[in-house]
Order: sequence, then structure tokens, then C-alpha cells
Amino acid sequence: MPRLSQLLYPQREPAPTRPAATVLLLRDTPQGLEVLMTRRSMTASFAPGAYVFPGGGIDAADAAAHGHSMRRASQSDLHLTQAIAAIRESFEELGVLLAHHDHGGYVTSEDIAALDRKAPFAAQCRARGLTLAGDQVFVLAHWVTDRDLPRRFDVPFLVARMPEGQSPVADEAEQFDPVWVRPAEALARHQRGGFFMIFPTLRTLERLQHYAHVDAVLLACATEAPLWISCPRAGLLAGQESRYMEHDSPYGELALTCPDGQIVHSLDWQTAEPVALLKNVRRLTAPNPGMMTGPGTNSYLVGDADSGYIVIDPGPDDAGHVQRLYQATGGRIQAIVCTHSHPDHSPAAAPLQALCAGRPPILGLASRATARPDAQFTPDRELLNQEHLVLTGNGLQHTLMVIFTPGHAANHLCLLLLEDGLLFSGDHILNGSTTVISPPDGEMTAYLASLDTLSAACDAHQIDFILPAHGHVLGAAKQSIAQLKAHRLKREAKVAAAMQARPEGTINDWLALVYDDTDPRLWPVAMRSLQAHVDRLQALQAMAQG
Repeated sequence: MPRLSQLLYPQREPAPTRPAATVLLLRDTPQGLEVLMTRRSMTASFAPGAYVFPGGGIDAADAAAHGHSMRRASQSDLHLTQAIAAIRESFEELGVLLAHHDHGGYVTSEDIAALDRKAPFAAQCRARGLTLAGDQVFVLAHWVTDRDLPRRFDVPFLVARMPEGQSPVADEAEQFDPVWVRPAEALARHQRGGFFMIFPTLRTLERLQHYAHVDAVLLACATEAPLWISCPRAGLLAGQESRYMEHDSPYGELALTCPDGQIVHSLDWQTAEPVALLKNVRRLTAPNPGMMTGPGTNSYLVGDADSGYIVIDPGPDDAGHVQRLYQATGGRIQAIVCTHSHPDHSPAAAPLQALCAGRPPILGLASRATARPDAQFTPDRELLNQEHLVLTGNGLQHTLMVIFTPGHAANHLCLLLLEDGLLFSGDHILNGSTTVISPPDGEMTAYLASLDTLSAACDAHQIDFILPAHGHVLGAAKQSIAQLKAHRLKREAKVAAAMQARPEGTINDWLALVYDDTDPRLWPVAMRSLQAHVDRLQALQAMAQG
């Protein structure tokens, strides 16, 4: 974790969470799956006027009512309590009751009319011989309210089939205007501005819209585990609040810059000014956006005015970018480190060095004989694997540890900022895309082995965040590396299948089979990584036969 002294803002304790439960009541129609939604009171303390799914807080009586509910053998006590709370809330708010008569069959609207929505729920059901259908309520997702909000809830989003013979009737106190709506329709109405919904509702509907019918949803939820778990984070985009889930590209950057959830960090890409990530880490993006570079190549400035700076990946030879790097450091650059020799990473090193009175050394690994003509690079000094580059000043130390990571390029290296648990990944790990492995300088087996090296380094040095050369900061570093490796191996399995299906084929024949999920406009670039996979598979086969 980053040192508290290096965080950009004083930290505050987020509001505590309260246990709650929400239920999506679903039904099938000729037009597709529909979900029951209702509008919250305009005076509600949380999400006033928003269209939501029925739900509310969990109370002690819900946990005490287990004996009056059916349950699945695999349903935990906690999930049963949450199911009972959701059943109670849907009854109190909308007059919908998931319960059976003791003699069998769902309760009817007439049965519900005889119950008092304001009286103790479980006692009424018990007195009338009703058994709650907790076994028919499944966990879809688990949301924890964003850290920036004053009222926070820890709430499963549950799903259940709407009982036949019942009609929703809002309580006209907390909930109004119940409506059946297809998920895609609700999203479209929200987009047009006439159907306000909050972030978790939107993201839940985005996923729900891909299910054709209720059975498909319930089948997906049969494992008893939520399909996703999320505590969103928010940043500023074009000056407006914008929220993100864990898999969204900006999430890790928000976790680094605003761990307590304050909405103060701008996510807009710009090249004019450095973006502070910590007090001792800033990012200046070069003005070279494109298909291969995303929003541009990230140059990182590590250190402070007292310690001086190490510049990581000075970028392309762009005079304006070089000048901005010099101005951001006041010329107090102690070293310039290039993670590898590609033309969007190393060419600015010499012009930046020339601006500095002390001529800081250019460090890295020299390009190998396999490097492309436009990727030639010779540092002033070659770094050693595991070498430490140390900055000190004002009682603080910033230590960058070198890790050799061949794969994307034969001379690729990464850097760990040990005191703050950061990995500067160069092009080895990107945010928003996978790096290209282009033989012969790029080599797939070396690339995968380097991922393992970085994963081990995350364990050894408590690395939490990855700062890539392209894209926002990535969080959950070890998990991100594992997902990247799994993606590469899944792609490799497709390569092996294509080669087996068409053993006499060429790389052009296999390309469409392997990258059928990729925009064909990217196939010329994808072909380089495909060749790297083919080379690796052929080498493995030769080893097995030899």
C-alpha cells in the first residue's frame, strides 16, 4: 500500500454500511423478460425519485423467521435471512408475497388483502398458515454502496420469479408507480431522461438484458455465489461525477488516488500538465494517441523537489513533451530510465538529458540484435536485475527496484517502487488492451515467464497497483496479472485448436479462427502475437518429441 504520507488528500473514514436486501421480481412475456420496478418517494433520504427494485434494511425479525421459510439445502443462513428480508420488503412496499399456504400453492391477491402491511410480518404469516418461499429467492449480485456517499448499504441483489395471480400495489408512502419493464427498455428510458436510476440499478439491468427468460437467470444463480461483487468508485470526467465498477479501466486509479472514495480525481486524458497520482508520483502523457498507444505513452516522474526525480519512459522525440517533462521536474532529474527501446518510449531520453545541466544518466537495457531498426537503443549504463535506484530527500526515500521482463521486447524491464507498492510495467502490462508480442524481438514463452516473475514480486513486495505505459492505473495487481495470463493461455488454446483443425494451414488461415472475437481491422497487429503463439507451441511440441 502507498505510504499515508504520499497520499494526495487527507483521508476520512467512509460511513459505515448497513445490511439490506433487494429483490428483482421477474416474469416472462412474449416480448422478453421483464422486471418489476418502482419509484422511490421524492422525499426519501436515499435516491429520492429513483426507479428501483423493492428492498430495504434487514432486521432481527428476518433472522428469527428461518423456521417459517422453505430453504434450499445449499442456502446459507445469511442468504436465507436476506431472502426473508427481501420477501418482507416486497410485501410491505408492493403487496407482493412470495409464500405458500401450508396446504400448497402460492398465496393469492385475496390472501394478501387480508394482511396488514404495517403489522409484524412473520407473525401474520405464521398465524395464517403461510410458509415463506425463501427457497425460491436466489443471489444475483452483491453491491456495497460507494465510499463517498453519506448513507451506505451492504446489499445483495436477489432474484425471484413473480408469483402468479398477484399484482403489485405500491404502498404510496415509500414506493410509487410500480411498472413492469424490459431491462433494455428501462435503460433506454433512463438515457432519454425520463426514468432516473442510480448506478447499481443501471449496471444490474445492463447485465440482466442479456438473459432471454427467467429460467436462464435462475440457472445462472444456482451456484449460490453472486455473479459479481462491487463497491463502485467515482471520479471526475469532463467535470462531472462518473462511477465505475472494479473491472472498469479507471477503477484502479481511483483506488490509488482517492482510497477513501472522495470525488476529486480527474480522469480526462490530457498532455499539457502532469497528473498527480501520489505526492511522489506523477504521470505526463505524451501527445501520441493511436491504435497502438491508446491515449498516449505515459511518462512517469518519481520523486519530489527535495529528492530530485527519476523519469520513467520519457516517450517519443516530441519537443513539446520533452519540454514539459523538464519543466515538471525543474530540471532536477537524477536519472532517465527506459523500460525498453520501442520508438514511443526511448527516443526522448537523449533530448531530455541534453536539457539538464547535470546530464543525468540514461539507464535501461540495450536493444538486442533482434530489435527493429526503429527500436535501437543504447543506454549510458545497463541496469542490473534486482538493482535498486534510490532517491532521498526531506527524510524520505523512494526506491525503484529493477526487474528484467523480456517478452514484449527482448530488452524490456519493469520497476517496483518498494515503499509504495507500485509496479511500473512499461508495455508488459497495459490497461484496456493486451500488449503485442512481435517476434523475433518479442517472445511468448519469455513473456509468460515474466508475468510469473511479476506475480511473485507482488507477493514479495506487497505490490497493489500497476502503472502501465498506456492507460489508467490498474488495481489488484496480482489478480490483474493472473487474469492477463489466463487470457493469454485461453488465446493460445484457440491457436492450438486452429492449428489442429487445419494442420496444413498457414498463419493467415488460422488468424480468422483465433481472432474471431476481435475487430478485423486489428488483425494485422494481432497476427504478430499469433506468430508468437505459433512459435511457442511449435517449440513446446519439438521439446516433447525430442
